[in-house]
Amino acid sequence: MSLSSFIKKQFIDILEWTEDTEGVLAWRYPMEDNEIQYGGSLTVRESQVAVFVNEGKVADVFGPGMYKLTTQTLPVLTYLKNWDKLFESPFKSDVYFFSTRIQTGRKWGTPQAITIRDTDFGMVRLRAFGMYSYRVTDAKKFYTELSGTRELYTRDDVEEQLRGIIMATMASSLGTSGVPFLDMAANQALMASKIKADFTVALERYGLGLDEFNVSSISLPEELQAALDKRIAMGMAGDLGKYTQFQVANSIPLAAQNEGGLAGVGAGLSAGMVFGQTMAQGMAQAMQTGAGAAVAPVAAAAAAPAADAPEARLEKLKTMLDKGLITQADYDTAKTEVLKKLIG
Repeated sequence: MSLSSFIKKQFIDILEWTEDTEGVLAWRYPMEDNEIQYGGSLTVRESQVAVFVNEGKVADVFGPGMYKLTTQTLPVLTYLKNWDKLFESPFKSDVYFFSTRIQTGRKWGTPQAITIRDTDFGMVRLRAFGMYSYRVTDAKKFYTELSGTRELYTRDDVEEQLRGIIMATMASSLGTSGVPFLDMAANQALMASKIKADFTVALERYGLGLDEFNVSSISLPEELQAALDKRIAMGMAGDLGKYTQFQVANSIPLAAQNEGGLAGVGAGLSAGMVFGQTMAQGMAQAMQTGAGAAVAPVAAAAAAPAADAPEARLEKLKTMLDKGLITQADYDTAKTEVLKKLIG
């Protein structure tokens, strides 16, 4: 081994990460047996954070910029190493770079239906899908809670854990929101907003920040969909006519599949019409009760003279003759008496 190779292996002058691999969130600088040259440079690019770790403990954290590595720029590491101010020799330390770029277009979903509590239906099982984006906001927490000492930690690694967090957050958020599921399902933006608020809090523990979260689709089990359809149908009962039309429209296709089914629909429709007519007559009579009671004496007084009028008696006699209730002779005699009263 040449002298230049030996020196290159032993001392590192420049620490940097070019992020040449897509989807990497944390990368450990390959130290091997090398030591960092005192006074060397550290380059941290925009959307990066560098962390120095000594014997498993996070020491100094550097944001974007270029740094000369001395005891002044590494205060925590200096304290942990018990270096004095005159320290000028190479030193050992693990250096990790973290990408703080927003990871966009990440898909989430519920492979299995999750169960949530609902104020209307008690328990609801649903599946949902959408997209979200996030980024590393606290490299120290991210290192401590997730990435650890691994050489590489990718977004696939972190999203494996995030899936479980999303499921738990959804069940908790929707179950304790107090908002009926029907309202949530009708307004996916409302659902996404509620989940996002709780999911943001859950991610903070891991040094992650949630940028966007949306719900693109919701799938309900067939039995719940049927229950929703019935609920909509019952809501139409406020207008009895519309509800009857709705019931008939839904009954005819079903009845047509069975022998004699349409006859049953006809009988049911007839019964419904009779019921409706009876209700209408009852309401009309109720509305007229007050007025009828007031005009009854007047009507009776007017009806009595009308019944005794000669013309009315003659019509009654003719009707009785036509029905065979009286003979021709009886009719003629009664007619003569009436005419005598009429003409004097």
